[in-house]
Amino acid sequence: MFNKVMTNQTKTMVLLMMVFTAIILLFSGLVYFSIVNFSHQRFYELLKIRTATIIQIEKGKEHLDLPENHILNRLNDEELPMERDYVFAVPSDSNFRKISQEVHIPSSFFKNIVKQGEANYNDKEFYYIGQTFRYGSKDYIAIASAKNHYVVYYLGFLKRTLITCIVLSLFFSMIFSFYLSKTLFRPILKITGKVKEISSENLHLRLEPQPDNKELNELVDTFNDMLNRIETSFETQNHLIGNVSHELRTPLTSIMGEADVALSITRTTGEYRETLGIILDEAEKLDRKIKALLMIAQTGFDGKIQKMDKVRMDQLLWDVIETLRKIDARNNIFLDTSMLPDNPKKLKVQGNEQLLHLAVANIISNGCKYSDFQQVKVSLGATDNDVYLIVKDNGIGIPQQEMNKIYDPFFRASNTDNYEGYGIGLPLARNIVRMHHGELLVTSHENYGTTVQIRFPNFYSMQNEEV
Repeated sequence: MFNKVMTNQTKTMVLLMMVFTAIILLFSGLVYFSIVNFSHQRFYELLKIRTATIIQIEKGKEHLDLPENHILNRLNDEELPMERDYVFAVPSDSNFRKISQEVHIPSSFFKNIVKQGEANYNDKEFYYIGQTFRYGSKDYIAIASAKNHYVVYYLGFLKRTLITCIVLSLFFSMIFSFYLSKTLFRPILKITGKVKEISSENLHLRLEPQPDNKELNELVDTFNDMLNRIETSFETQNHLIGNVSHELRTPLTSIMGEADVALSITRTTGEYRETLGIILDEAEKLDRKIKALLMIAQTGFDGKIQKMDKVRMDQLLWDVIETLRKIDARNNIFLDTSMLPDNPKKLKVQGNEQLLHLAVANIISNGCKYSDFQQVKVSLGATDNDVYLIVKDNGIGIPQQEMNKIYDPFFRASNTDNYEGYGIGLPLARNIVRMHHGELLVTSHENYGTTVQIRFPNFYSMQNEEV
């Protein structure tokens, strides 16, 4: 529920505030404890100097023979605040109980001094440091103590200052986080609003690039590219529906017209036969168009459903040329072998021979037909990874403004009225080439001819990709 209510902008603002707060608290803590530690060390150094001075003073005396449990007190407020110094002999039984009760310092502190030669100690207000020294045949302890005014008074002021700074920092970090999150999300909100305006009725709209924002501009470019593809797909769908409707309605209209005319009056047997022949011919055209449409649809699916074998493209090409020459002796096809590789294995592709035969035959047949059976040049070549097939004719070409529709099923260019055809050869060929992981490119100039370049990955490169 909480996540649903909080927007990403709010989450970002809270996250930034948490980060800023953690950093501020961390540095405040470091400053405070560093100062406290430094003040302790510095004050102990002063006390140590004072202890050394006391020892020098005592050692400078001509006679020092303090009885056990007698404390020589020194009060010296001139050097350190509320300084108190103590000198006493180490009890022979190492029992500091009486001294401890008198000066209100734990006996463990005295034992540490004796054990280590030097020790320090502090209570809530006073700091102590003590050292042992020897005079004559006795061991003595000298202790210097004073009140650390800095810790007692000035650290309190430091605490209040740091707390005030933390509160102010949190306040300004909240303002900064809000401003930063709003600045970061403003372009995203702007893009979201623009995307909501785009629908199927206005697919021409595009997102505007954001100034000085490389990452968002990449998103904008990607989204605009997607819109381009969707718009093209919509246009293709519209063209396909229009073309298919037109192509299917034409023979149906002819069939219905012939049947209507035949039934309007009584006719002779010969007339009925002629009418039925026309109807049969139109029905066969309709059947061929429907089968072609189904073929295009089927080749648009995943190529793995087709049986794939090792196919040598040079042999397939010779077979296609021979077939086309048998179908129409006017087909004038020249096979250019100058680009054939030395190793014939490079001409092998992984594919379905029947479908490849159909695709290549459609491309070459179109070249022969639309060039009025002038010579069509077919070139076959290969690199280490790919097989290339180029079909070049000098025919009527395709108007430049219609090039974007050449893959639409049943589309026929405006200059093909004098040529028979259904407009399915090229889209069918492209689907077959795609099934074989290949690429089909068409370049054309009206009245100068068309060049179709087909590329297939060879059999061995496909095997390496699968591995």
